[in-house]
Amino acid sequence: MTQIEAARKGIVTKEMEEVAKAESRPVEFIMEGLKKGTIVIPKNKNHNIKAVGIGEGLRTKVNANIGTSSDIVQLENELKKLDAAVEAKADSVMDLSTGGDLDYIRREILKRSPIVVGNVPIYQTAVEIAQQKGSIVYMTEDDIFETIEKQAEDGIDYMTLHCGVTLESLERLIRQGRVEDIVSRGGSFLSVWMLHNKKQNPLFEHFDRVLEIAREYDVTLSLGDGFRPGAIVDATDRAQIHELILLGELHKKALEAGVQSMIEGPGHVPIDEVITNAKIEKSLCDGAPFYVLGPVVTDIAPGYDHITSAIGGALMAAYGADFLCYVTKAEHVRLPTPEDVREGVIVTRIAAHAADIAKKIPNALEWDLQMSKARKSLNWDKMIELSIDPEYTRKQRQSSLPDEDDVCTMCGKFCAIKLLNKALRNQR
Repeated sequence: MTQIEAARKGIVTKEMEEVAKAESRPVEFIMEGLKKGTIVIPKNKNHNIKAVGIGEGLRTKVNANIGTSSDIVQLENELKKLDAAVEAKADSVMDLSTGGDLDYIRREILKRSPIVVGNVPIYQTAVEIAQQKGSIVYMTEDDIFETIEKQAEDGIDYMTLHCGVTLESLERLIRQGRVEDIVSRGGSFLSVWMLHNKKQNPLFEHFDRVLEIAREYDVTLSLGDGFRPGAIVDATDRAQIHELILLGELHKKALEAGVQSMIEGPGHVPIDEVITNAKIEKSLCDGAPFYVLGPVVTDIAPGYDHITSAIGGALMAAYGADFLCYVTKAEHVRLPTPEDVREGVIVTRIAAHAADIAKKIPNALEWDLQMSKARKSLNWDKMIELSIDPEYTRKQRQSSLPDEDDVCTMCGKFCAIKLLNKALRNQR
């Protein structure tokens, strides 16, 4: 029985109770969201982790991508990245490995991870077929579905499946033209396969087969945006929106089948189109949880894209996005390090929290209020404890200690708060 099916029968699962407690929401609120398809709890029945809820009325969640590449295959380093993401309080990780023994890597990450794990099955299918037969165009439909089932059985909690990449949406992209055609690896793999074989995307054509597997293991579908823009000038075009329309329809079909699903979104988006994208997704997809990469709001900052994506992520989440995939400063440049991962999670959590304040999520503003009170009283231990990255805050303070231990070296003895506190005490 899936979480949706349990909710429909009025059965309160352990996962629903865990989410309700973590979110300070009544369990009935969680059940209603599951039934409507506006909340998901991505937890495979074969993965023993604490449940996390994603969706309307819940805290904005953060994902960290990890995984090997064809150039760098170092599992131990990827496990260090997993540990860094967990330590920085990511809500999930995605294994995007494309190099090495992909089954072994995935299973080791699942074994080690105490948090939700997602992935993209088409990566493994395409990489292994290219190695065996020389090109991804020789994938078969059965190859794709066998990989999905194997990964579901292993315990993957949510899967990015590019079901909206169809011959029709691909034709729109080609006819309209783009500066950067397709930057999604999964979208590119499927598009290359479709163009060569002149066949429809099996994930779209046989979506019922996808639902059968997902329902058996209660895998949450993350309906992927294969045509997400990779340049801000390509944002919100016909190919992207046509794919989104299809994903909205597939989300409804999944809900009817008792399968949890969320919608993935862009990508690279100019800041004046971010709110538009959030509102379009919520409208076309009946309020389905919205999972966005960034979005990056300018293309000119390689090395700083953790910042460009945090700007877009805060705005997108404030207007409806529920799940932010981090972008590290290594994006567009190289494979990230464990420190890049840690920093990327922290920066994205800042964006998510800023959005939660705007969305009036329970207890979000209270955190800031407590920090403000600690600052007013010049309580440095409390300020460090309340900071989103206490270790970094402590190091920064210790690197430049003032003559007077209740202030900082920015203002020293001329600290505005200290001076006024003293003046007010003298008036009493």
